[in-house]
Amino acid sequence: MTSYSNKGPKPDKGSYKCFDHLTFWVGNAKQAATYYCTRMGFEPFAYKGLETNSRQVAAHVVRQNEIYFVLQSMLEPGKPEDMGKHLVLHGDGVKDVAFQVDDLEAIFKRAVSSGAAVVREPWEESDENGTVKYATVQTYGDTTHTFIDRSKYNGLFLPGYVKPFYDDPVSRSLPIVGLQKVDHIVGNQPESEMTNVTEWYEKNLMFHRFWSVDDSQMHTEYSALRSIVVTDYDEVIKLPINEPAPGKRKSQIQEYIDYYGSAGVQHIAMHTDNIIETITNLRARGQHFLSIPKRYYDNLRERLKTAKITVAENLDIIEKLNILVDYDENGYLLQIFTKNMQDRPTLFLEVIQRRNHYGFGAGNFKCLFEAIEADQAERGNL
Repeated sequence: MTSYSNKGPKPDKGSYKCFDHLTFWVGNAKQAATYYCTRMGFEPFAYKGLETNSRQVAAHVVRQNEIYFVLQSMLEPGKPEDMGKHLVLHGDGVKDVAFQVDDLEAIFKRAVSSGAAVVREPWEESDENGTVKYATVQTYGDTTHTFIDRSKYNGLFLPGYVKPFYDDPVSRSLPIVGLQKVDHIVGNQPESEMTNVTEWYEKNLMFHRFWSVDDSQMHTEYSALRSIVVTDYDEVIKLPINEPAPGKRKSQIQEYIDYYGSAGVQHIAMHTDNIIETITNLRARGQHFLSIPKRYYDNLRERLKTAKITVAENLDIIEKLNILVDYDENGYLLQIFTKNMQDRPTLFLEVIQRRNHYGFGAGNFKCLFEAIEADQAERGNL
């Protein structure tokens, strides 16, 4: 495992403020939104569709604190054409990862001058609540990044969106989950593409390497991965970039590529301040998570006896909930992974709590891989 201290030169203009939202292209946005509300604790937040004069795309926005998912689907046969092709190839998945920025023009101009492919030149949208600036560039696979400047807008979400026309009494009656914000977003790449994608972020967005592991550390008996985490200068946006490494059998990274059809977003990690409460309540809502073998917790208890840190949470509850623990001499993190969020074994979610630990669970990768491999074996894909 390697941590990097060299941020490179500070951009003279333009900075990243946060993950703004994620746009999913799905077969049925209304039903997908309901699923994320019921199972994951989101709430209906905004909408556009035929009733708002959006003639080709329906969009349901669900929110949980600072996390916004925009679920979009087609309204007309074959239109928009790119959305139809995307759904046939990839199934439901993340199309766009949007960043809230200041000085959008500077960030966009710098990216394009460095070689980033333009999806859409800067444009503005307005309503009675103000104006939002946007620009979109292409990143790995069919995934895009949209830069958003909200500094002159005080509306509900974005121009063109209204409050939903429906309430969700079922979701409201379920226990509160408490996910706070997006911690990081992982992009899976075909073998030998991780370094190229990392260099794309370094060159075009002036990101730098934050953390990395290779397959000498991240492997099981059957499969392995490599990962480099890139981040902006202020280390607000964190994007792990993964690729499979050669192994005896198919890795979960390769399984993703096979079923998604290209590079894409593999999982979204969301931060909570109380993972015990969050996972207890998610399980009560019927959300399914990977199962962790008992030997993991036996080994964890032995290792913690000589560790320099103390885990404040009850280890019996951590084991009961199948939460993973990773630590160093300064702190620890708690994390857990859902099963796939759709029939294709592609996108899943992570819940993470950090206690003075800023890694990505390297100590858990082997156990996580073994848990995923058990699921792969059930699917006949190991």
